[in-house]
Amino acid sequence: MRLCRPLAVALGGLALTVLTMGPAAAAQGTFVWVGPKGKAYAIQNPPDRKCLDMAQEARGPQNSTKKALVVYSKAKCKGTARRIAPGHSAPGSVHFASVVFNPR
Repeated sequence: MRLCRPLAVALGGLALTVLTMGPAAAAQGTFVWVGPKGKAYAIQNPPDRKCLDMAQEARGPQNSTKKALVVYSKAKCKGTARRIAPGHSAPGSVHFASVVFNPR
C-alpha cells in the first residue's frame, strides 16, 4: 500500500507533464523558404529546439510561426547565425544550411 501511493503520484505527474507539453513541442505555424529554381518549400508546425539541416539550397527564410527561429550558414546549426522573430523574414539573398525553431 505504501508503494502504491508514491507510484500513483509519480505516474499522475508524468501524465500531466505529457499532456501539457504537447502544443509547446512545436513552433505552431509555417516556416517557408525558397529552394532550387525558385520553388517555395514549407514546414508546418516545426519541432522546437531541434536542428534541421536543409537537403538542398535554401534561401529567403520566412518565419510565420509563433516563435523565433535561427538560421545558420552551415549544417548542424553551425556557422553564422541569423535570428528571425515571429512574423518576420530575411531577404532572398540570405542563404542558410540549417535552422532551429524556438532556440534557447
